[in-house]
Amino acid sequence: MERGFLKERSSGKTIYQAKRQEKMKKRADSIEQTPVAGYRVTTCEFLGRVRFDGIILLAVLSFYMVSCNKKPAQTNVFQTTPYKISVPRFFPGQLNIVADNPLTEEGITLGRYLFYDGRMSGRTFPDSLMSCSTCHDQAHSFECGMGGAMFPNGQTYGLTGILTPHFMMPMINLAWTNHGFLWNGKVSVENANPAMRTLEDVTWMAIVAPHEIHGDTARVAALFQTIPGYPALFMKAFGSGHVTVKNMGRAIAQFVRTLISADSRFDRYLQGEYQMSPSERNGYVLFMTEQGGDCFHCHGGDGNPLFTTNLFYNNGKDSIFTDPGDRSGITGRLNDIGAYKAPTLRNLVFRPPYMHDGRYKTLDEVLKFYNSELVWSPSISPLMHHIGTHGVKLVPGQLADLKAFLLTLTDSSFVSNPAFSKPDKFPDGK
Repeated sequence: MERGFLKERSSGKTIYQAKRQEKMKKRADSIEQTPVAGYRVTTCEFLGRVRFDGIILLAVLSFYMVSCNKKPAQTNVFQTTPYKISVPRFFPGQLNIVADNPLTEEGITLGRYLFYDGRMSGRTFPDSLMSCSTCHDQAHSFECGMGGAMFPNGQTYGLTGILTPHFMMPMINLAWTNHGFLWNGKVSVENANPAMRTLEDVTWMAIVAPHEIHGDTARVAALFQTIPGYPALFMKAFGSGHVTVKNMGRAIAQFVRTLISADSRFDRYLQGEYQMSPSERNGYVLFMTEQGGDCFHCHGGDGNPLFTTNLFYNNGKDSIFTDPGDRSGITGRLNDIGAYKAPTLRNLVFRPPYMHDGRYKTLDEVLKFYNSELVWSPSISPLMHHIGTHGVKLVPGQLADLKAFLLTLTDSSFVSNPAFSKPDKFPDGK
């Protein structure tokens, strides 16, 4: 039953009305009785009620006036400046840029700082610094090269002194790499581990690898959080001043994707701006024919100016295989034993030693191998058409012409481009 609305059987009034009338009777000085049931409010009570109701009305009106005039809360608007890669003429149009990490001016700027900052080791002592650039030297097309004070024979090692499993690959035109990174393609969309699928993932892998930085990702992020200037750069690039290794990887990957080589003599030849010499032209013909050097199957040509297919081949270096890090170590397939990625042939002059194990110190040694030293094995690539004769068997003049052509792929502007070089100062002024 609803309270206050029961009727009294004797009088026909509701309990609520009866109690209300009784209360009003007690205010004898303020109430005039009337012949009918009910009461009449005195002037005093009326004015009191008006005053009370007016106060409430005023409060309500004030609330709405304040609400209408209240300005929207100010928020920090996160907006980046898109960076669009200008695809060089004759280059493939498909780029390997992941959807959640589009290139931006802010991201590339941050990535360049991080690429060169030795504090990526998570340490600040001078003998404990290591960054991407420690091994990836612009002067050698972002390999370490030979003859340097730290890695004189081109074999790199980490802060622990442990040697890297393979010699280096160059960082040239990686924005077009669509079949996995590293010599064996370990970092690939096909990897069962979702943290080892993109160029962005290489950063954390390098930080924790014993043969590289051998650091701790939490320690690295915590250190950069304290370095003046970096949190602000992370805010500009990713909308948060909270430093994370994930965003470090995103920024470095953006920078690395801008490392484009497309200004060699051969590039200018394709554009009608350079006339090859007779020796270079003869070398080009040898490069592009199966009965010549037979190079184009794995390394492209005028239809593929990247000068790599980015695929994996057993190119006939050995018949006995002991490296667990070849392509078969990733795929488990027998026909991938002894197979490694075909690297780009751009800027060969800056990049000795050659092959995944650095066995050849000069370009002439590489040409000699392909000419007469090929070794058969059950997993030899079917594209090695001259395995039956252990090589392509070019005469010395032809080898000289082929070398002349390969040198037309030299892009000196790539190794001196200031946009790729170490910044004069880091964000904290050091």
